[in-house]
Amino acid sequence: MPILSLSGITKTFGAVAALTGIDLDVEAGEVVAIVGDNGAGKSTLVKILSGVHAADSGTITFEGGQAHIATPADAHRLGIATVFQDLALCENLNVIENLFLGQELRALRLDDVAMEVRSWELLRQLSAKIPSVRTPVASLSGGQRQTVAIARSLLADPKVVILDEPTAALGVAQTAEVLNLIERLRDRGLGVIMISHNMADVKAVADKVAVLRLGRNNGTFAVGEVSQEDIIAAITGATDNVVTRRAQSQERLRQ
Repeated sequence: MPILSLSGITKTFGAVAALTGIDLDVEAGEVVAIVGDNGAGKSTLVKILSGVHAADSGTITFEGGQAHIATPADAHRLGIATVFQDLALCENLNVIENLFLGQELRALRLDDVAMEVRSWELLRQLSAKIPSVRTPVASLSGGQRQTVAIARSLLADPKVVILDEPTAALGVAQTAEVLNLIERLRDRGLGVIMISHNMADVKAVADKVAVLRLGRNNGTFAVGEVSQEDIIAAITGATDNVVTRRAQSQERLRQ
């Protein structure tokens, strides 16, 4: 049984249909990549799952029971954590302060020791390459900042983690670091939804690819059974494009 299942999710903004009849299943220990062109509805779907927007119609099932997500608090209580593209980190604060921002451990006063211990536990689970939890976030690399944002999402022990463009604007080494983090999340048995434009990243870590086109489902593929050209064709809605023609030409030359 999928840990998260969407059926017939529809969302409109005035006369604009952002999503129409979206179906999606995410199982525990599975990475599902959601891909699509700009305006395909990816961001709207993320905001519905994270409680920023409420769906107009459709059903969300979580761990076998019907769920209603109207606010971010609803998503948090269910066990859905979202790491948005901007990461929402405070650069003037250190790693501990960012991890526990708004969720500080306190009795009569802040329990700095307990927060530092918990911070190291989370980072070790992700095999994070961060020299010190007392380091200001402003001095961290893009990949290390993504690590902090992902670690913060794990504080409440979620069942599903949503990553919005986790490798955008990262270099090769930092991208590899983030992809390793995604694999560790899957190894921990979490369901992972990854929004991405990068087909190489999708092929590297995803188990399944769901394509959105103009706010509708346009195919769901097992990564091991589909080519990059087929995914791009589903995204663009065309099988006759420069990418597929180049691939076919190279294949003929090899033969």
